[in-house]
Amino acid sequence: MPGPLTGVRIVEFAGIGPGPFCGMMMADHGAEVIRLGRIRAELGIGADPSKDFLNRSRKALNIDLKTAGGRELSRRLCKRADGLIEGYRPGVMERLGLGPEVLLEENPKLVYGRMTGWGQNGPYAKMAGHDINYIALSGALHACGRAGEKPTPPMNLVGDFGGGGMMLAFGMLAAILHARSTGVGQVIDCAMTEGSAVLMTMIYSMRAEGSWTDRRGANIVDSGAHFYDSYETADGKFISVGSVEAQFYRELLERIGLMHDPELTEQLNADAWPRQKERLTHQFRTKTRDEWCRILEGSDCCFAPVLSLEEAADHQHNVARSAFVDVSGVRQPAPAPHYSHTPTSRPTPMASGSEVTEQILADLGYSPIEVDRLRSNGTID
Repeated sequence: MPGPLTGVRIVEFAGIGPGPFCGMMMADHGAEVIRLGRIRAELGIGADPSKDFLNRSRKALNIDLKTAGGRELSRRLCKRADGLIEGYRPGVMERLGLGPEVLLEENPKLVYGRMTGWGQNGPYAKMAGHDINYIALSGALHACGRAGEKPTPPMNLVGDFGGGGMMLAFGMLAAILHARSTGVGQVIDCAMTEGSAVLMTMIYSMRAEGSWTDRRGANIVDSGAHFYDSYETADGKFISVGSVEAQFYRELLERIGLMHDPELTEQLNADAWPRQKERLTHQFRTKTRDEWCRILEGSDCCFAPVLSLEEAADHQHNVARSAFVDVSGVRQPAPAPHYSHTPTSRPTPMASGSEVTEQILADLGYSPIEVDRLRSNGTID
């Protein structure tokens, strides 16, 4: 069976980070995604599709949107699409004549997905920014880091990918379902500031309940607690411990030989956490990471070894779950989640080149003479 999104057509205006991630998620699950990128001559680079995992499993059409032919080609693609993904600054698509007013008039069922950091309006809307700025504004960055240290960026997972690309993918699917039942498309204004705030809902809830302090590194799941942290082992590697519940905490202490240590009896006494953390730090340094794996794996201690990117794909659990896949000899994360009836296909490198371009244009009704004209005037590669 094909993936669950088979039959869904998406036009993706090429960008970086969250937009391509949204397109990847939809392509991974069976949607036909056509990526409209800048022409290679303009970029001055030769892309290697096999190494760009975010652009996998779709077709690429290199196009100059500054030309009338390029804009017309884009409109023809959008007329038969279920959805569109764009990540430009507010107003750019409108200046190109490809704004939602134009495209929704031509295709009333179109879902027009807009991915930005700050959103389409507001005092910051026209400012440049990156993930670190967007999650700073939502409160997420303030909460990341250890006590007494400055905020630590959680890479660009929270803004670009969790609060951005993943949020837009959810919004696209929700709006496509609505369009298919009503015939009415719409615009999705997806801002990474708000998406990252939504990811923080549980933390904001705990703060409202009084169980979370605004002090960094002083809470249960932000490295404040001794039972929820990573620890160095004798060989300089690390393990992770998340023994939050009392029964899991007791099992941890029993298995590491500290069940009767009086220093560790008061699990939820935050004043004791620094001393308790020192005790666990010393204990975990007495054995190697693999030795702790043999002691703690298979238990309810809430434990896992901290694996490097090089190690992760070869871990027995990830192998059993096929969590990583080789595509053209390059290992990468496999599509997720798993489906019982419509399993996803193995990813493929982005398909590009003259043959792909000609196929896309032929499907749109362009004659070979028209294709040659577009190529000769620089509209397409």
